[in-house]
Amino acid sequence: MVYTLGIDIGSSSSKALILADGKDIVSSAAIQVGTGTSGPGRVMEEVFRDTGLSLEDIAFTVATGYGRFSVKEADKQISEITCHAKGIFHLIPGARTIIDIGGQDAKAIRLGDNGNILQFYMNDKCAAGTGRFLDVMSRVLEIPLDNMGDAHFKATEWAAVSSTCTVFAESEVISQLSNGVPRENIVAGVHKSVATKTCALVRRCGELQQEVVMCGGVAKNPGAVDAMEKALGAKITVAPNPQITGALGAALLAWEAYQKQQ
Repeated sequence: MVYTLGIDIGSSSSKALILADGKDIVSSAAIQVGTGTSGPGRVMEEVFRDTGLSLEDIAFTVATGYGRFSVKEADKQISEITCHAKGIFHLIPGARTIIDIGGQDAKAIRLGDNGNILQFYMNDKCAAGTGRFLDVMSRVLEIPLDNMGDAHFKATEWAAVSSTCTVFAESEVISQLSNGVPRENIVAGVHKSVATKTCALVRRCGELQQEVVMCGGVAKNPGAVDAMEKALGAKITVAPNPQITGALGAALLAWEAYQKQQ
């Protein structure tokens, strides 16, 4: 059996996945520590835990994400756009539009019928509309991130959160709280703000193509997914274990690279 390893080092989290013979997932791990820290080393320890495997058993390793060049164990570095596309298409062959919202960026990717990348856009200049934005709003609202989805569906109306800057939006939310706007309504407004910014990237890719698949940590928030569906006017499929799709794609590409060497 041949094992390959995919490592996705993002701005706020690190993910890793071990694949056997290019098809079976042996182990996966995700930790909330990203690039520039102990993230790469810690996620490597976690993914090998309880597998009976070590790095010496890995035939080929591909690293992706912002911190991909910090993974000294990697045989190759590949962009996160390519790896997310590879991972999503492997899981969901009908995917034609991918929405990936990470810790500090958002991506929209359009795929062809064979999984090739036709177009993509990223918003990596500002944290607005990303996981970092939601993290800041969570603290201001005193609602844990894991509970924001529940709060979203309790809203009686969606408050307006119009600022395009995280700092200004924080001030806007504080002002709404001071004026007695229910927290649930503000949460829904925050999700709408994220959806509006991300959907602008999707539309830049051209006419919306279905099936639309969402990945990244924000995909685990059902309120954010609901806001995205309403903004797009389309059903969204959340990828299985949405945080590790980049690592999966990296492991698949590692398998292909190994095959070429043989």
